[in-house]
Amino acid sequence: MTGTLVFDPLIPWIAIAALAALALAGVAMALWRGLAGWGYRALGALVLLGALSGPVYQVEDRAPLTDIVVMLEDRSASQMLSDRPAQMDQAAEALAAELTARPNTELRRVTVRDGEGDAGTELMSALASVLAQEPSARVAGIIALSDGRVHDMDRLPEIPAPMHMLMTGRATDWDRRLIVRNAPAFAIIGEPVTLTLRIEDSGAAPENDGTARLEISVDGGEAQSFGVPVGQDIELPVTLPHGGRNVIQFAVPEAAGEITERNNTALIQMNGVRDRLRVLLVSGEPHPGGRTWRNLLKSDSSVDLVHFTILRPPEKQDGVPVGELSLIAFPTRELFLEKIDDFDLIIFDRYKRRGILPAIYLDNVANYVSEGGAVLVAAGPDFAGADSIYRSPLARVLPAEPSARVIEEKYRPAITDIGGRHPVTADLQDEESWGSWLRQIDVDPQAGRVLMSGVDARPLLILDRVGEGRVAMLASDHAWLWSRGYEGGGPQLELLRRLAHWMMKEPELEEEALWAEATGQSMRIIRRTLSEEVGDVTVTGPDGHSANLPLDEVSAGRFEALYDGPQIGLYHLAEGEHEAVIGLGPAAPREFEQTIATGDIMQPAIAPMRGGVVRLEDGLPAIRNVREGRPAAGRGWIGLTPRGAYETRDVTQSPLLPAWLVLLLASGLIVAGWLREGRR
Repeated sequence: MTGTLVFDPLIPWIAIAALAALALAGVAMALWRGLAGWGYRALGALVLLGALSGPVYQVEDRAPLTDIVVMLEDRSASQMLSDRPAQMDQAAEALAAELTARPNTELRRVTVRDGEGDAGTELMSALASVLAQEPSARVAGIIALSDGRVHDMDRLPEIPAPMHMLMTGRATDWDRRLIVRNAPAFAIIGEPVTLTLRIEDSGAAPENDGTARLEISVDGGEAQSFGVPVGQDIELPVTLPHGGRNVIQFAVPEAAGEITERNNTALIQMNGVRDRLRVLLVSGEPHPGGRTWRNLLKSDSSVDLVHFTILRPPEKQDGVPVGELSLIAFPTRELFLEKIDDFDLIIFDRYKRRGILPAIYLDNVANYVSEGGAVLVAAGPDFAGADSIYRSPLARVLPAEPSARVIEEKYRPAITDIGGRHPVTADLQDEESWGSWLRQIDVDPQAGRVLMSGVDARPLLILDRVGEGRVAMLASDHAWLWSRGYEGGGPQLELLRRLAHWMMKEPELEEEALWAEATGQSMRIIRRTLSEEVGDVTVTGPDGHSANLPLDEVSAGRFEALYDGPQIGLYHLAEGEHEAVIGLGPAAPREFEQTIATGDIMQPAIAPMRGGVVRLEDGLPAIRNVREGRPAAGRGWIGLTPRGAYETRDVTQSPLLPAWLVLLLASGLIVAGWLREGRR
């Protein structure tokens, strides 16, 4: 029970102040005029003003409330290193017992886990959440058991009481980590790209020779080892071996005494891209499709095009010497013998033998294909004649033989069953919307796969692999009708792009491929094949454990499965003869970027209320009561601020000046003043 004097004015305070000023002026005038009753008048005015202010004696029935102490237990990944879990468990139980035994005290224990994804330790978010549920007037202190590696200090809430950190870890802890300072997402195939790495020691690192071993492996292959300096930036030139995703793993062997090896590895996933596509287009004679081919290739800024066109055939008899048929001599020897390996793709568009390209040149083109080159033949009526390039050394790499028949008939190109599964022609567009073509060369397939058909299901587009290279044959010279919009046109540009990329061995257009797409620690495993069925895929994790997953067909030729990786690191995939690698999550999660315990990060939360940082290896500190605003930590102790909070159960008010007493006092004083002045 507590009593206090409160005021409940009958009129606004400003009005009371005005009346007080008026009464003071009247008393001053009476004093100036020498009236003997001025004192009684002043006392009467004071009684009236006191009555207007409404003085009340208030009695409250209060119930004291307990003080609340918040204890944050950091159970993040970095707290699992070394003997930190044992340190924290022992300290948490001892503190809980001591705080629970304190009079008028309640304990709130909060467990802090790793944040979602790779957010790290979100201790401040957990603190803000628990403070939002408790009255700040009851919080007597906050104690955090942590290594101090907090990653959400930008969410620091308002701290209502002293905050202390009991720091886990040892003063002798040290760690070595691998840092990737610069790693581009893309690189040009065959050209070196510079990566910047750094090996850094932190904490009480032992004396050494200043070097460490760095192991490098590509796509999970055998690692190469190098000696590199510690504490210096290392510029490492890397050349990507193939297009598509390249997974490069850097690792530093675990050193004796370091507290973790989780940050000794770095995974870099870089996409290999071609600088420019170098294309040689050989046109046999001018025709409507020739300009279309040229325009399509020139419209792509990533294509370097060399176009060789025979504008005037030498068999034309008009008396012009052969040596004067062109303004300059075309460098056929240089192109087809010396520089042929510089081209990524050679296109023969309605070309036939005229003696301009000797057989040795065409034989060199065939060798170029066998050794990894690519040739696309767009066949016209010339391919069916006696001068066809099929009747040359190039025949040994061509996938189809002409029957000498040219079909002049309107038809709509169609995708075959195997073409519906092949990435070059799958999902091109709705076939029903394609325009018609008007000519097709009848050919007899000798090798490869037929992806598109024409008149009476005759082969129209054939793809084949020859040695290390690839060949495509389009048995028509009327593809240009699509680009002109004839009967609605068709996907000529997309078809040509896919053909070129397939012949360039781009991974996304391989008909037999296995790869995975990662999202966090989950992956979507994709197997593309021309077969009707595939086997299970074997997933091998960073720890060597394997799991077999069945694949479900989601579309023609595409099988998929979802897998959640239990660990962060490099995973190996295998299905039959096909293998792939993928990295899940960062090789060194945020929790392991810095692992040495520190109190510096949490100083913005600890310093304002004069809290302290204590190492648990020095022993558990004593707990004292301190007044608000005083130092809350010292040598071997930490302080809590008792809040003295209470709950008001009942309030009773009694007026100090009853109305009858006010009337009696005021009238008596006024009459006394009148009598005093009248007697004079």
